[in-house]
Amino acid sequence: MMTNLFSSFDPSTSLYFPMNWLSTLLFMIFVPCTFWLIPTRSSSLWKKILITLHKEFKTLLGPGASGSTFIFISLFSLILYNNFLGLFPYIFTSTSHLAMTLTLALPLWLSFMIYGWINNTIHMLAHLVPQGTPPLLMPFMVCIETISNIIRPGTLAVRLAANMIAGHLLMTLLGNTGSTIPLSLMSLLLFTQILLLILESAVAIIQSYVFAVLSSLYSSEVT
Repeated sequence: MMTNLFSSFDPSTSLYFPMNWLSTLLFMIFVPCTFWLIPTRSSSLWKKILITLHKEFKTLLGPGASGSTFIFISLFSLILYNNFLGLFPYIFTSTSHLAMTLTLALPLWLSFMIYGWINNTIHMLAHLVPQGTPPLLMPFMVCIETISNIIRPGTLAVRLAANMIAGHLLMTLLGNTGSTIPLSLMSLLLFTQILLLILESAVAIIQSYVFAVLSSLYSSEVT
């Protein structure tokens, strides 16, 4: 049972080149160029969302880093598209794998750390000891802050992957019980699946937003 349950996350369409990972780029097919060129109700709504995100990331990064907001907006858009595509039947959810989420989190964290330690070394050293820390606790605070900085890419990756896996597993478990429950409870099962789908849609938006916001906060700490 558990093997069949988790096999829905296996990218095993091909031995040499698994085609499942191409679902990461499916949004380029689903969203034509006319979506960005011809003003429609949906494109106007998406542009308002992007403008709102730009203003928020600009506030987090500071007024002098307005161009850097596009990196995090693109990150938010990529994760959001992949989270939503995973809710469709027979489409591989790439963001439920650490291979995908860690690939996004680790290079960002490494670039922030390298930039900070090279260009703002004193600021990075001062950040290891919070203001007002007693001298006796300073060595322990340095160890704690160093560990918390090291595990940041892991927490980013695991948070996104775990949230996407949890919802998909719950929907799969309820779907597998459809053939065993009586017809009188079928409507209740269908209603529960619809509620779970709505919840997963909200989780897809929230997790992509959290990933992008935390990444921008990590970036603002090194400047």
